[in-house]
Amino acid sequence: MDGTLLDLHFDNYFWQIHVPEHYGQKHGLSFEESKALLYPRFTAQQGSLNWYCLDFWSQDLGLDIVQLKHNIQERIAIRADALEFLQALASSPKQVWLVTNAHPQALALKLNKTLISHYFDHIISSHQFAKPKEYLEFWHDLQSYAHFNPERTLFIDDSESVLMAAAKFGIKNILSIKQPDSQSIQDRQSQFPMLEHFKDLLPIA
Repeated sequence: MDGTLLDLHFDNYFWQIHVPEHYGQKHGLSFEESKALLYPRFTAQQGSLNWYCLDFWSQDLGLDIVQLKHNIQERIAIRADALEFLQALASSPKQVWLVTNAHPQALALKLNKTLISHYFDHIISSHQFAKPKEYLEFWHDLQSYAHFNPERTLFIDDSESVLMAAAKFGIKNILSIKQPDSQSIQDRQSQFPMLEHFKDLLPIA
């Protein structure tokens, strides 16, 4: 979802700026001092379920992470032409699943803000299986739950580690995202084909 259908700028801004600002204010630290303390803690959790868990970070940082997200919800935005893509999918006979690492409270906030939930047949948070999409075991659990055919599944994501886990599981059709954050000029590399515009996947039969 984040960085694929939604602009990753919201999450990048939240963790790189908003949280360090509030953590610094709470502890009497400058913004740079706060970042120096927090970034290694963030890095240590990347790829684990804790990284996506708002309960974990609220306890670990002593901040109301859910409320902080609500405070800047106006920054939540759908990626360019993603809505047209979802509309086309909804009009097709294909099953459409949203499978995200987002914590249920973050997921609810973003779905309420973007109003895209009705485009999906099913919505899954990796917290249901107590493991993130980066883990091969997640995909086995999802397959047992959803009974999808990996050979006929298209999976799109912006995380290379997630895509690699999906490929290892056996999903045949995989696309990466060229620019997950609309305000980042980072030159991303991927071992998978990179999608720049959702319109490139239209029309959908």
